[in-house]
Amino acid sequence: MSGAEIALPGSFDSHAHIGAPELLPEAAALLDRGRASGVEGVLAVGAGYGIEANAGAVALADEHRDVWASVGVHPHDASLWNSRAERAIEGWLHHRRVMAVGECGLDYHYEYSPRDTQRDCLRAQIALARSHGLPLVIHVRPSANSRDAFEELIEIFDDEGAREAGGVIHCFTGDAPFAEACLERGFDISFSGILTFENARELREVARNLPLDRLLVETDAPLLAPVPYRGKRNEPAFVTRVVRCLAELHGRPADQVARLTAKRARAAFGIEPSGSP
Repeated sequence: MSGAEIALPGSFDSHAHIGAPELLPEAAALLDRGRASGVEGVLAVGAGYGIEANAGAVALADEHRDVWASVGVHPHDASLWNSRAERAIEGWLHHRRVMAVGECGLDYHYEYSPRDTQRDCLRAQIALARSHGLPLVIHVRPSANSRDAFEELIEIFDDEGAREAGGVIHCFTGDAPFAEACLERGFDISFSGILTFENARELREVARNLPLDRLLVETDAPLLAPVPYRGKRNEPAFVTRVVRCLAELHGRPADQVARLTAKRARAAFGIEPSGSP
């Protein structure tokens, strides 16, 4: 982290894979750097590295008072979904520091798992979220020059009663109509370091026009580091750069936006202001 980084107290990183195999050995140091930068809470997302890697996120939530976990099966790994995977996820959902299901969803850009399999996996995890009274963390990425995954996601939300669970659309890259459709169904919008990228002008315009009290910020560490760290490994400390960008778009002080997005993150995941779930 740059020595010129200015702390922004009250920030909350709503999506970081600090339990991922490449980050877990350094997680304590990453969290310390985040705290020094003003990050007062992190949601450790276990999905994205196979089923077993969810355990790392849960372990970190157990060890750190300012870390909570989300567990699930990423659409890239949807082909791994079976009865054994479902039992494993459901077991973690009983842990008191696990606050959400996911990230789960649809990824038609890479299609590492077949689309039908992704849809089935998502439907199953919506059912888990509803049955456990937990929100969803949603990943959605359409194929090139298309809205296919966005449109199908809304259809699945409506078919499966996802509104009952609600949750967060993480790393949002959609357009204004998609954002409105998600908000109407009880899903908040989370912005990552992509918001700071030079070529993200249209996304910044979407962010500028969304209600600030429904927005979250995230790193998606170790991916998508914001400017000026783009291309480097991301970490929770860098979420303050996303906060500052969002604050500039809304013409609000950065410390105020840090508090507002943190408040919304805690509300979305059922985390009490005291830090206890």
